[in-house]
Amino acid sequence: MSKQVPQVDALFLHESSGDYVAVVNRDDERVFRAKLELKETSAGPRPGKFRVKRGTSEEPRSPDQFVEIARRADRIRISQQTSAEARAELQEMLDAYQLDAKAVRTCRFCASSGHYSPITSDTAVDTGDEYICPDCAKEELERELSFQGDMTREAQDRLEDLLLEVQDLERITNLLKGQLDPDLTKFDEISANVEDVDNIRVDSLDLHPGIQNLLESRFEELLPVQSLAVQNGLLDGEDQLVVSATATGKTLVGEMTGIDRVLNGKGKMLFLVPLVALANQKHEDFEDEYGDLVDVTIRVGASRVRDDGHAFDPSADVIVGTYEGVDHALRTGRDLGDIGTVVIDEVHTLKEQERGHRLDGLIARLKHYCETRASQRNDYGGAQWVYLSATVGNPGSLAESLEANLVEFEERPVPLERHVTFADGKEKPDIENKLVRREYDTKSSQGYRGQTIIFTNSRRRCHEISRQLEYSSAPYHAGLDYGRRKKVERMFADQDLAAVVTTAALAAGVDFPASQVIFDTLAMGIEWLSVQEFHQMLGRAGRPDYHDRGKVYVLVEPDTAYHNSMEMTEDEVAFKLLKGEMENVQTLYDESSAVEETLANITVAGAEAKRLGDRMIGEIPTKHALGKLLEYGFIDGLEPTDLGRVVTSHFLAPDEAFKILDGVRKDNHPFEIVAELELHGEEE
Repeated sequence: MSKQVPQVDALFLHESSGDYVAVVNRDDERVFRAKLELKETSAGPRPGKFRVKRGTSEEPRSPDQFVEIARRADRIRISQQTSAEARAELQEMLDAYQLDAKAVRTCRFCASSGHYSPITSDTAVDTGDEYICPDCAKEELERELSFQGDMTREAQDRLEDLLLEVQDLERITNLLKGQLDPDLTKFDEISANVEDVDNIRVDSLDLHPGIQNLLESRFEELLPVQSLAVQNGLLDGEDQLVVSATATGKTLVGEMTGIDRVLNGKGKMLFLVPLVALANQKHEDFEDEYGDLVDVTIRVGASRVRDDGHAFDPSADVIVGTYEGVDHALRTGRDLGDIGTVVIDEVHTLKEQERGHRLDGLIARLKHYCETRASQRNDYGGAQWVYLSATVGNPGSLAESLEANLVEFEERPVPLERHVTFADGKEKPDIENKLVRREYDTKSSQGYRGQTIIFTNSRRRCHEISRQLEYSSAPYHAGLDYGRRKKVERMFADQDLAAVVTTAALAAGVDFPASQVIFDTLAMGIEWLSVQEFHQMLGRAGRPDYHDRGKVYVLVEPDTAYHNSMEMTEDEVAFKLLKGEMENVQTLYDESSAVEETLANITVAGAEAKRLGDRMIGEIPTKHALGKLLEYGFIDGLEPTDLGRVVTSHFLAPDEAFKILDGVRKDNHPFEIVAELELHGEEE
């Protein structure tokens, strides 16, 4: 550092530990800091000693140099944090040299480290004891976050933005302790929006009198999405992809045309869903609503009998089933009769890694079955296909791939608040308790109590959370028997339960009219949720005619994953989901899935298997798959071998089939074979 007097923009004076400290700035950068001692003279206080600080050492300078620096400074500031007595002494000294100085509010933390940092009411951050500058407040927040484990930059940015917004460090750090300040936890709000649709009067529909009278007894007008579907040819037999948010009435689109076609002798209806629990619920709904008009049966998995004792009747007018249940019937050559309508609910399942290819194959095989049956009876109209989804990132291209008219309705009936708060695993139950209590103790303008769905990642966790909730609640997952699930559904509908705790796997279509959704985790089993799954789940919050608004709380545990295969942490995932664009629905094939679906196509369609492969949504390498099937001994020409039939009827991937064969050849106990398969799945 030169001993010459530097050019100075600002001279900042403050008191520290009884000493006066001078900070010299140029171009907003510190040139040096120094200690100043005043001496009392007959003319008043004057500079007595001036020592420039260099690291831990101090370099003496002439007191006159301080005066020269002060004269060169464009501005001189004295910290308000300096005592009144000291400020008066400094001011008297500067007045003697005819130097103007102004007292300013500054950050004590900065001053202590030798920096000049003025703060105003617009920038000062309250720490509870004093006000500091935003930069020091961020450093204090980072120190607090260091006790929370590693937190992603995005999560830190979120908290820092909140800190600058509310200018209160204690309120922000309280968020890390599980406090639920709604002004701070609120991430955003998705506004209610209403599309201008001319709703069609039910009495103007030209339906079979059975379904027409039933609908007229329930309501005067169709809902907007139903009206749009009718306007787009629903009742003229046009295939449709209907994309609309949860609780907008899209399910009735499939029911209305399907029941009408059944009653008019145009073939039975298949209503297909991804999960057994959804099939059970839809089967009961159909029996309640349409049981006087049509015969309803259910087909799930390979079983002929459901867990409540109902046998599958292939001659029924309406078959409610899971994708796998109906696909198993096709793979094993079951006669499903003449099909007039196929409704595929939750069609975005096509994008799922494990199940997407099976739905893609099912659609192709079922179309082949329907077309074959139609040609046999010289009915070239064929079946009508209705695909339903609440969340699709590429609705136009998906509709084109499915050869269906697109009916897209983007209305959200009630606004939706989305909240984020940080909590570790031990804090989450307490937060969930507070949220459930607060919601259940509140009634909407329609007179309904607030009720909550809590989504978590395992059945065991469902029971743990439910036991810890103080208000009435129940676990709900596929491991419960049918009767118990129905009891939970009825109790929730009657508002006897404040909350249900369920797995993310059951998010798809189970009908709980909740006002609030809480994400206990952002995982489904050992996989992070996709943006599409996340939106599907949060869409359960807030129902028209029940609630004034929906609320979603995402409880984020920083630096946490739920399985060693998870690459990201929960705080990374949270902001990816909240800000993410909806993924496109597309089916991707690896060698194993291509082999499985090609074998199923051969089993169902024989020599026409290639045509089925060509019409599937995903690009399936049929030629390569055929070579593998021959190599594995699963086919002989274009016919499945006995081994191939067993493999396809049990939905086995090739590696699973060979592990079973190896176990059988070694005369292993069946339990050992199953354990080997499970361990193999974990390794994968």
